[in-house]
Amino acid sequence: MAHYAYVDGRNIVTQVIVGKDENEPVPDGYNSWEHYYGALRCSYNTYGGEHKNGGVPFRKNYPGLGFIWDPIRDAFIPPRPYLTPSWVLNEDTCLWEAPVPYPNDGQPYTWDESTLSWILVANPMET
Repeated sequence: MAHYAYVDGRNIVTQVIVGKDENEPVPDGYNSWEHYYGALRCSYNTYGGEHKNGGVPFRKNYPGLGFIWDPIRDAFIPPRPYLTPSWVLNEDTCLWEAPVPYPNDGQPYTWDESTLSWILVANPMET
């Protein structure tokens, strides 16, 4: 099954639906299922421009509500995390990246814009 994203006049994703696969016959008067639905094809298995099952990656990322459709990049871009100016859009993956990589030690962190660093989240279960 295929997925399709609806965007508003500002190119913000407002809805994602499950629809017909592109290999199924399209009703008369339509040249594609995108045309039929009036929505953009996307893939549930696409993240960062790669399809996790080796299939065709559609539009860089599977969109969610509030994602931005960028027709120039032919990509769905998630909202900027933490609403901070330090994060930069990776042009290849169309994902936001922190100026410092997330620690890879299995602990939970949150971003601190004032220090441009990841801060360890205190475990509420230990208090």
